Amino acid sequence: SQLSDRITRVLGQNPGKFTLQGTNTYLLGLAPPYVLFDTGEGREAYIPLLEETLQDMYYSHSLSPAGFGQVVSDIVLSHKHKDHHAGLPGVLSILSRLAPAQPLPRVWKYPLPAGETDSTLHAPGTTLRVLHTPGHSADSVCVHLLEEDALLTADTVLGQGTTVFDDLAAYISSLRRLLEECATAERVYPGHGPVVERGREHVRQYIAHRLEREAQIVAVLRSGGSTAGGVVRVLYKAYPESLWQAAERGVLLHLSKLEGEGRVRRVPAVGGEEEWELIDSEGQEGV
Repeated sequence: SQLSDRITRVLGQNPGKFTLQGTNTYLLGLAPPYVLFDTGEGREAYIPLLEETLQDMYYSHSLSPAGFGQVVSDIVLSHKHKDHHAGLPGVLSILSRLAPAQPLPRVWKYPLPAGETDSTLHAPGTTLRVLHTPGHSADSVCVHLLEEDALLTADTVLGQGTTVFDDLAAYISSLRRLLEECATAERVYPGHGPVVERGREHVRQYIAHRLEREAQIVAVLRSGGSTAGGVVRVLYKAYPESLWQAAERGVLLHLSKLEGEGRVRRVPAVGGEEEWELIDSEGQEGV
């Protein structure tokens, strides 16, 4: 579906508990050749849908059906999780079939060429800044579409709910980078879920949620809790125990961030669960 003059969404046909309505892939540009952001996970139903969409978009610009010119010049893969990149072989196959005389698109993923952390790509009437935004994964990138001042965030910012992350300190830093460097961008096109119209508020809520949880963890440690499991038993006591294991992973990521900031330390465990304690310099609750 066309979401703006320069953005068309093609769903990855992989709905599920974690993918919501499926992976959002996006064709970017005013006209061919487009930039494709993510390729889905390779579901059989996605490839013909993408092919039909590309044909419709190509013909809508009154370009000759006798022989396709280049349809997609570049493909940007947001990160390493397969629901965003595993469809690449199928996508390259249909592009070869649609325009056999044309070169295959360049494929971009982090790390970018020459060790760059960011890059700039172009489609007709469209400028795209590819930004390294680690946290959800070490290789995550977002795209800032300059002409519409919009962000494509993949799994760094979702359309609904919150995302998981591998490195909390890096994740919060990336969210703050989006707020600072894309200072007027409001509309967010996520990797899963609906378009977010008030994107800056949405990102601020993500940060606030994580820092609120961090403050709660610090408070539990201050009151005598000493293990990740103990923190979970306090903070998640109203939730089913079946969720506690996943919650403990999140607590450990928070503790790792606090450790990196010099605010907590691990206590050598003699058997049993690893313990944590606040460092003496920890004053009032601070985030």
